Amino acid sequence: MKVTFTKLHGCANDYLYVNCLEQQLEDAPSIARILSDRHQGIGSDGLILVCPSDEADFRMEMYNADGSRGDMCGNGIRAFAKYVADRGLTAADTLRIDTDAGVKVLELHKRDGLVAGVTVDMGKPILEGREIPVDADGLVVEKPLEVDGRVWTVTCVSMGNPHCVTFDEDPDPLKLQLIGPPFEHHPFFPKRVNTEFVRVDSRDHLTMRVWERGSGETMACGTGACAVLVAAVLTDRAERKATVSLRGGDLEIEYREDDSVFMTGPAAEVFTATVNVDVQTGRIS
Repeated sequence: MKVTFTKLHGCANDYLYVNCLEQQLEDAPSIARILSDRHQGIGSDGLILVCPSDEADFRMEMYNADGSRGDMCGNGIRAFAKYVADRGLTAADTLRIDTDAGVKVLELHKRDGLVAGVTVDMGKPILEGREIPVDADGLVVEKPLEVDGRVWTVTCVSMGNPHCVTFDEDPDPLKLQLIGPPFEHHPFFPKRVNTEFVRVDSRDHLTMRVWERGSGETMACGTGACAVLVAAVLTDRAERKATVSLRGGDLEIEYREDDSVFMTGPAAEVFTATVNVDVQTGRIS
């Protein structure tokens, strides 16, 4: 199967984008697994399809690096906006993008006619335990949770996908490849979970690392950065507007008084290519 894709990233959270307005992609989960492989494939955190929508300007269909379906990606949707705008698929400076987590509204910030950054209305966080979902009722704030033989203190938030935030350890020295999987697959999280490990530098600056379900550690996670600020506000660690530093760069997050969360950050294009993908053998050429 011949696949034309463009690699873009937001704060080094990288995805491969396929224009499904012009071409149909069969077996997207397998394509995502094959192309996302960083050793034998192209290398990415997943695959994002640009699709038509009856409810919005476009629809974003997302697959993680392991082929599982993703609900929403904050960095991915910013790069999505850059993809469609820079290619002239839209002339609008405000876009409505349909996702598995609902329709998101984006404001495009352009430089020399190209999208350099995007502000995304991420909507209101979901804080009710069963709706996140976690195996608990009500708010899950500063809850002790035993993971792989150690008790962590966690706060859980959904930003269209489930997040578990902990402020227990400085994230820099952590071995996430060992710690992340037990969190992701813990029975407390029926649909798995993204886990953020956070250091509070000040009330308006937070530093985090993230383990994403289906992708492992990524350089950045937009929904995760939003969840981190919400959790920090709920636990009185931060103000409602803060910079969140990730390994791939900084995001500006605002948790407004009406409970809506807004995220502003960059988007960049890397390259475009066409490859032949053999789904049966898992090889590309």
